[in-house]
Amino acid sequence: MSASNYPVPDEELERLRELELLDVMDTLPERSYDGFVRLAAAICDTPIALITLLDGDRQWFKANLGLDMTETPREQAFCAHTILDPGRVMVVNDATQDERFVNNPLVTGDPHIKFYAGAPLVTASGLALGSLCVIDRTARDLTHRQQEALETIATEVATMLQLRQTVTELEQTVLDQDAEVNRLVEYQHELEHAGSVLQQVAKSR
Repeated sequence: MSASNYPVPDEELERLRELELLDVMDTLPERSYDGFVRLAAAICDTPIALITLLDGDRQWFKANLGLDMTETPREQAFCAHTILDPGRVMVVNDATQDERFVNNPLVTGDPHIKFYAGAPLVTASGLALGSLCVIDRTARDLTHRQQEALETIATEVATMLQLRQTVTELEQTVLDQDAEVNRLVEYQHELEHAGSVLQQVAKSR
C-alpha cells in the first residue's frame, strides 16, 4: 500500500511509462471503445461498464456507460486493485462486505457500488494499464462464461490501445520522412541556384 492509500504494482514506473506512450489520457470519446462497454454491460447484465486507465493519481474513463463522471481519485478506484494481478478478473461480489472497499465513497455514496468485476487491460509486455469493468448496485456474481467474455473483450481493448500507439508512431515516421524529403528538395534547389550563378559568372568572363 502506498502513502496515498492505494496499492501500487511493483512495475509502477514501467506501467506509467507505457501509459504515457499511448497518449490516450483525456482524449475524446471514441465509438469503438463505447461499443466495448455496451457489449460488456449486455453480456454481464449490469447497468454500468467502464474502460478505465490509471495514471499516477487518478482513474480516468476512456469509455463510460452508466456513470455521470469522467474520473475518480485513484485511491477510490477498484481498478487500482485489479491491476495488481494482470492475469485474472477481479470480482467483488458485495463491496459493503469487503474490507478494502466498505468505506469507499463510491460504495457509501453515489453510485453506491456493491458488485464489481474488472478484467485488466494488459500490454504486450505484461503490464496492466487499467481495466474493463462492470458494476452493479446489487450484490451478485458472474458466471464462468461471463468472466471469459469480459477477459476476451478486455484483450481486444488492450490491442486497440496498442494499435493506437503503432498508428501514432507510423504517422510520426511519415511526417519525419516528409520533412526530410522537403529538406532534400530545398537543398537541390539551392544547388541548382548555385550552379546557375556559377554559369553566369563563367559567361561574364
